[in-house]
Amino acid sequence: MGKSLTLILGGARSGKSAYAQQLAEAHHGPVLFVATAIAFDDEMAARIKVHQVERPKDWHTLEAPTSVGQAILNCQSPASLVLIDCLTLLANNVILALPDPENATASQTALDEEIESLIRAYEASSAEWLVVSNEVGLGLVPPYPLGRVYRDVLGRANQRLAKAADRVLFMVAGLPMVVK
Repeated sequence: MGKSLTLILGGARSGKSAYAQQLAEAHHGPVLFVATAIAFDDEMAARIKVHQVERPKDWHTLEAPTSVGQAILNCQSPASLVLIDCLTLLANNVILALPDPENATASQTALDEEIESLIRAYEASSAEWLVVSNEVGLGLVPPYPLGRVYRDVLGRANQRLAKAADRVLFMVAGLPMVVK
């Protein structure tokens, strides 16, 4: 397909990651899988292990919980497709690393910097990119400050990536809907 940026959005368990993986598996060329998850507990460690087993063995995996754009630029593995799974956990990692994650301005600034670095890395790349993220604005307003900050900051990050993207897909019950 050539250089392009596709943002794949959806709710929890909407099939985002599975669909992105299907697209990447159909790609003819080297794939760089960028994993942003951190195993904070046993459940998350088990989820990560399942994802590792499900990935094709010939893909190169880059574990980058933050500074993803720079990590991709520094990566020595050739790739004609970059799959980032996922922006949702990247936002979590960036925000929770702050001294006061409930500070909306600081959280927004930190994630904006991360997104701009990601976009610069994409622009410097000749690869096709797939970025997976949760659409967190469709549910209830979170009842606690950190939840509201997270929802707002991730929502703005999704908007920024959607603007830069060539294509935006919205997953519903495992089915992709073309938004852009």
